[in-house]
Amino acid sequence: MDTNQPLVLALDAMGGDKAPDSVIGGLKSAIQKYPDVRFLVFGDEAKVMPFMEKYDVDPKRYRFVHTPDYVRSDEKPSSAVRTGRKSSLWMAIESVRNGEAAAVVSAGNTGALMAFSKLILGTMPGIHRPAIVTVLPTRTSSCVMLDLGANAECDARNLVEFAIMGEVYCRAVLKRDRPTVGLLNIGSEETKGRDEIREAAQILRNASFCHDFKGFVESDDIAKGTVDVFVTDGFSGNIALKAIEGSVKLMLGLLKDAANSSIFSKLGFLFALPSLRKIKKSMDPRLYNGAMLIGLKGISIKSHGNTDAFGFLNAIGVAIDTARHDLVGSIAKQLPSVDLFDKEKTE
Repeated sequence: MDTNQPLVLALDAMGGDKAPDSVIGGLKSAIQKYPDVRFLVFGDEAKVMPFMEKYDVDPKRYRFVHTPDYVRSDEKPSSAVRTGRKSSLWMAIESVRNGEAAAVVSAGNTGALMAFSKLILGTMPGIHRPAIVTVLPTRTSSCVMLDLGANAECDARNLVEFAIMGEVYCRAVLKRDRPTVGLLNIGSEETKGRDEIREAAQILRNASFCHDFKGFVESDDIAKGTVDVFVTDGFSGNIALKAIEGSVKLMLGLLKDAANSSIFSKLGFLFALPSLRKIKKSMDPRLYNGAMLIGLKGISIKSHGNTDAFGFLNAIGVAIDTARHDLVGSIAKQLPSVDLFDKEKTE
């Protein structure tokens, strides 16, 4: 990446439950927070430009590309691939492949984003399936978790690839020199779990490229921060992520109900308010919005579909950090090690 040129990001203005409002609101905040970044915005001019005016977005900081088509949130990826080649999502990703942008950010259809990104950007040599990776808060600090929904079924090789990519991501984003890695399982014992999980564990235990593999971890270890990198298939990862999000909402709701239960509770709540606000802020899912589709030859960032402008701003921040750390290049340097778990070498 040419450091003398301003970083350019592509935004899909039509993706997400609250688009284009949330996207353009996030863009406005990003322009203020990142004065050295420029933006390519893709979307329907009639729907997007009123929000550009609403937020008074500086026209010198972005270039708008009119795309009358967009991918619906409920559209099947196979259908989107056939009909969506003039959509805002497709053209935004294409700008990354063409070198016009360093990364793309979308809050739209996850399946379509993954399908389009694989077709347009391509996967890295040695990677069979890209994964969705993000940072999550823990009791002690933060952790990295993947896959969060891109691959419902995974074999041992996929899980090992996820471990490699997750470790590199953790070193670059969380600045951990020697990240610990764990495989999410139904128990910590070596005999627990499906065959592919136990096979992946055996490879990781004997592999030089995974420097600090801790074996199996359970779902309650995520909140504890037992390891730096949690590796799992997309089915389990997505369920775990949404269970965590639901638990946070439940806890905050119960605290609110308890605070309003009596006059004494309300008085106690007032004294505890500063601490409670600190807890709420640290657990705000919008702060951790923005998941990388890792394993591609370019940077593609998925924002939560229901996020607001503040959440989309944080997804933009993930794209900027990822591009500036050259995550794609860093992962590519680690990938020759995948030859170590060629089937003939692991039997």
